[in-house]
Amino acid sequence: MAEILALGISHYPMLLWPDKNMSGLLKQMMTNPKLPEPLKSAAGWPAAMQEEWGNDDGEAAAALHREKMVDWTRKARQALDDFNPDFVLLWGDDQYENFREDVVPPYCVNAHPEFRFHNFPNNIWGEPVDKEFVLPGVTEAGKHLVSELISAGFDSAYSYKPLHHPLGHAFTNAIFYLDYDRKGFNYPILPVSINCYGRHVICQKGGLPSFTKELTEADLDPPAPTPARLFDLGAATARILSQSKYRVAIIASSSWSHAFLTKKNHYLWPDIEADRSLFEPMASGDYASWRDYPASAIEDSGQQEVLNWFCLVGALNELGRDQPDEIGFVETWIFNSTKAFLVSRP
Repeated sequence: MAEILALGISHYPMLLWPDKNMSGLLKQMMTNPKLPEPLKSAAGWPAAMQEEWGNDDGEAAAALHREKMVDWTRKARQALDDFNPDFVLLWGDDQYENFREDVVPPYCVNAHPEFRFHNFPNNIWGEPVDKEFVLPGVTEAGKHLVSELISAGFDSAYSYKPLHHPLGHAFTNAIFYLDYDRKGFNYPILPVSINCYGRHVICQKGGLPSFTKELTEADLDPPAPTPARLFDLGAATARILSQSKYRVAIIASSSWSHAFLTKKNHYLWPDIEADRSLFEPMASGDYASWRDYPASAIEDSGQQEVLNWFCLVGALNELGRDQPDEIGFVETWIFNSTKAFLVSRP
């Protein structure tokens, strides 16, 4: 049987920019005119949030947050290099990037022959925006995966070329961060786009909430695939790949609950408690409990992007991994999202 390495990382966009800019999203959420009066200054925030904010708008905390994230991403990269896969399968969300009003599949295997993309401006590496990154795809393996998924009852969409966007940031940032030290990343990739944003993917354009218009039920889009369905998709993917000729690394790319998706927290801080309720059973190897997680909890806690991890955890359950080899939980109140990291070797 083929061997499979499983990894979980984050594609947190603010890691691309200097520490002084990392709290920019929180500052943007502070412009919400409907914010309750006590929350309009740090004095009204939860104590842990105030402590992280400090007296420098969170700049010192940003440096520590970066250090923890980069340390875990380096561990993931080391595991990837040690494993040396034939290709890397990435589960990532599409935030109104490649899939828009013309079509929004629940999930799509992007079996492109190659991927061309650029970095973001003002990035921490000082790379020009016109620098092009080119990575090979794996069309043959992608066709095989889709064929077997369809045979297994998963009506999977697939593509051979981009529609609106070369490659979403859930995938490009994951690659940039796995190559944080810029030693090169040459593994062929098979990105699998997940419609994590569901009811907000078109009406909110997969991004920040609008402070000028309150969305009604009529405005919302159809929901994302359920946690159970994506858990099963990940399990089927692992089963298919383990019976293939390929040596594969499977990666879930996302942070966990997002402040700007957590309405009950006024879009200021993530639902750390809900994240821990998922992290702790995953850490102990109780993967099967994830399958029963309700879709309503995903939206209530701003955990839309964690749907990528439901694919990963379903794969771990299918592979019979007792518990992860390495696992990390990077908590934050002011940098939009909790981050989790995982390494599970064959």
